[in-house]
Amino acid sequence: MKHLLRLVSISAFVAALLVSSVAVAQTDTRTADVIDLSGVWDQRIISFAIDSIEAAAASGSVEYVILAIDSEGVVAGRDELAELAALVAEPPLPVITWIGAAPARAYGGAAQVALAADVVLAAPGSEIGYLEPTIAGDPSSSPVIDLAPFGDLLDRAGFVDDTALFDEVGPATAAPRQVGQFLDGRDVATADGIVTLRTVRDFEGGVTNLETVIREPNVVDQFFRLAASPEAAFFFLVAGLTIAAFEFYAIGPGIAAGTAAVSLVLAGYGLAVLPVRWWAVITVVLSVLLMAWSYQRGGIFLFTVLGLLGLTVAGFFFTDAAPQIAPGIPGVLLTIGSAAFFFLLAMPTVARARFSTQTIGREGLIGRVGAAVTALTPDGEVDIDGAVWRATSHREAGISPGDPIEVIGVEGWFLEVDVPS
Repeated sequence: MKHLLRLVSISAFVAALLVSSVAVAQTDTRTADVIDLSGVWDQRIISFAIDSIEAAAASGSVEYVILAIDSEGVVAGRDELAELAALVAEPPLPVITWIGAAPARAYGGAAQVALAADVVLAAPGSEIGYLEPTIAGDPSSSPVIDLAPFGDLLDRAGFVDDTALFDEVGPATAAPRQVGQFLDGRDVATADGIVTLRTVRDFEGGVTNLETVIREPNVVDQFFRLAASPEAAFFFLVAGLTIAAFEFYAIGPGIAAGTAAVSLVLAGYGLAVLPVRWWAVITVVLSVLLMAWSYQRGGIFLFTVLGLLGLTVAGFFFTDAAPQIAPGIPGVLLTIGSAAFFFLLAMPTVARARFSTQTIGREGLIGRVGAAVTALTPDGEVDIDGAVWRATSHREAGISPGDPIEVIGVEGWFLEVDVPS
């Protein structure tokens, strides 16, 4: 009986497998690939776009590709961008460029790639314009497509009249799935000739779009591209330097050191790919150092304000690629506000919590003796009655770890110490 039940179970499983196989065979396995090309276009995003189009063509199961463009400009080399533009102009399978989702924009080289496609769509409220320079911040960079046909469509601000350019702007192009419905039956030029798109499939009771697959850059590329905009690179640079100072003066080695390192790595990537003004970068570094020095001297408000003003000027002039790529005002203000919070509130609060006791204040320590925890060169840490304090001494004192010390005064957040007399 047990063997009979097992045989029946196996037979039922095989039958179900055969039925599901037939159903899968009858299902339309074609897909529509949507390639996400949002943000500033660096080398990584352009390579991702080229690889994605070629992979879609090689798969044999992709009906068409949509390049979803939302970019204020290109910072990669012109040769790589020209390769992408040529691939979009003569693609191995239907490629449609779509400026969306709203409010999206396509400026500079990104706009040129969008215009290279046979079919150009846009979500309502999107913008296309500032066709030159091709590479943001490089006025000498030549176009990767012929811009002559679009000259009469540009207004005084450099934007394109979308009613004369796009194949469709409206509810039908507000989202990738709606784009699919609009494209059904449309003829699209490819490298091998004209292809008539079939973007919907039948199902019981009606029709629906082909399965839409969103393609995004890999995790590593997405991580580095966090800093591929002026306000982001500015934020990570200020954050990395500020947290490093916060770590040094307030809490010692720990999580903050790792956070500062990650922020500076991201800032380095942003500085490497963006057309930055190097005087602005130097101003950021000097401003943070000025605020750190002000904090060390007990919080001299005037110097902290000067440091914040330096950050403000550097933030708004961080890149040299306007009007295509320019720092966003909200992002710059957020960064400056964060720096002010750290230097005016967070660092003094944490320092008081760590370098103080509940029973005595710093002034009450004058005359007390203790021992050096670190070498004082001239700044360091000392131990007094089991509490660790930031301390400073003149270099000639030659105080090493373990040496006895005596508190002779208070300077800002530091105890002034010397060898006992």
